Amino acid sequence: MVAQLLLLSNSSMPGKGPFAHVKDEIVDFFAARRTVHFVPYAQADHETYTANIRAALKPLGVQVIGLPETSAAQQAIQDAEILFVGGGNSFRLLRSLQQLDLLDMVRQRVAAGTLRYMGSSAGSNMACPSLRTTNDMPIVQPASFTAFGLIPFQINPHYIDPDLASSHMGETRVQRIEQFLEANDVAVLGMREGAWLRRDANTLRLGGTTGARLFQRHQEPQELREGADLSWLLARPARFDQE
Repeated sequence: MVAQLLLLSNSSMPGKGPFAHVKDEIVDFFAARRTVHFVPYAQADHETYTANIRAALKPLGVQVIGLPETSAAQQAIQDAEILFVGGGNSFRLLRSLQQLDLLDMVRQRVAAGTLRYMGSSAGSNMACPSLRTTNDMPIVQPASFTAFGLIPFQINPHYIDPDLASSHMGETRVQRIEQFLEANDVAVLGMREGAWLRRDANTLRLGGTTGARLFQRHQEPQELREGADLSWLLARPARFDQE
């Protein structure tokens, strides 16, 4: 597979503008390409979301085409060089992608290396085999949890370490990921805000300054820092419980 991916935990950091923390990586990822097709379906207001992304990427000299602005979503995907799938509610996003019948087309074009994929938050969830490690409430019901499967492991974006001083009685993010691993033998990368993944064919590295934690069944979580080589994860088989 010659896939090219840039997967962000989040698009903005406190006190900074959109993509400011990852601007240089985006510029390198886009290379000479100056048109991005944007998928805003994770949010309800597609027009406003697209306008915000267009304004955020304009300083980079990039033209943004919102998928709802096109007359045919499948043809737009076929013509696209870069696809950016934005954040919001992962369940709403996946259902929209299913209804538009875009999953197979995106999967095939990214695998062939003819379409570069950039995701943020819910968009990074969509690059995984399954929706199952999202943080979102299931406000709608997709036909299945199967996502693009552009990587063979799961991401948990906006990952938060447990607050040992907290008296909150709900489950921590670690506990929820451990529950996932009780039912599924699939690695989960908890990406803190400010972290991202860059895939170049069979090479995968962790970027950003905040690091990540890697969770695997029957193993202690592994702390990862910026620059970590995670290429080996691309060859690790994923084993899911049946939907």
